[in-house]
Amino acid sequence: MTETVVWILQVVVALAFGMAGIMKLMQPKEKLQERMAWVNDFSQNQIRLIGLVEILGAIGVILPILLNVLPILTPLAAAGLTLTMLGAALVHLRRQEYPMIGINFVLGLLAALVFIGRMDLLNM
Repeated sequence: MTETVVWILQVVVALAFGMAGIMKLMQPKEKLQERMAWVNDFSQNQIRLIGLVEILGAIGVILPILLNVLPILTPLAAAGLTLTMLGAALVHLRRQEYPMIGINFVLGLLAALVFIGRMDLLNM
């Protein structure tokens, strides 16, 4: 993978998770229920925690390598987002929300590709 491709993936991952995280962090559960039935299985605080994890992951796939401050955090953030999508897929599987699993798979795959593209930063 070229450096340009990895950066494009990082930006896409950061935007997707950043927007999703902000929505979960800022909107009340009742508002989220209109579009995301899965939130019925979680408390408002749990939903906000998921949003915070997504926002931190979005920041983590960009800022550490961009600023060259602890760049090892970039692949770790990507790995964390990949695992987050695995957990999300399991929730949707349990709830029999099969179309959502495809979205989780795509987002998890993009985050995994960022991890693969930045694995060299783990060998410090």
